[in-house]
Amino acid sequence: MSALKDLQHWYLSQCNGDWEHTYGVSIETLDNPGWSCIIDLSETILENVKFQKYSYGVEEQTHSSGDEWLVCKVKDKKFMGYGGSQKLEEIIEVFLKWEKSINYPE
Repeated sequence: MSALKDLQHWYLSQCNGDWEHTYGVSIETLDNPGWSCIIDLSETILENVKFQKYSYGVEEQTHSSGDEWLVCKVKDKKFMGYGGSQKLEEIIEVFLKWEKSINYPE
């Protein structure tokens, strides 16, 4: 599956008649230019799972090479991914790799 389809599947698996009315997934553009992807983890199996911050290219970011940066972290029960204008798919893939590494209870 593609990263977008996998994210859609994860989102749908959280929808229970209540969760989707309060929480969800937000994807927006940044003005530097770039992407922001915020995924609410509240009331999901991921809400208390440790996530190791993942980032690169932030210190080196310049106007000429401003696309080669990415930052993903979890704060306040939210996965927060930010990156250059060509990094949206990678942000989603970082989230999915983490989500798939979790051992779900049977």
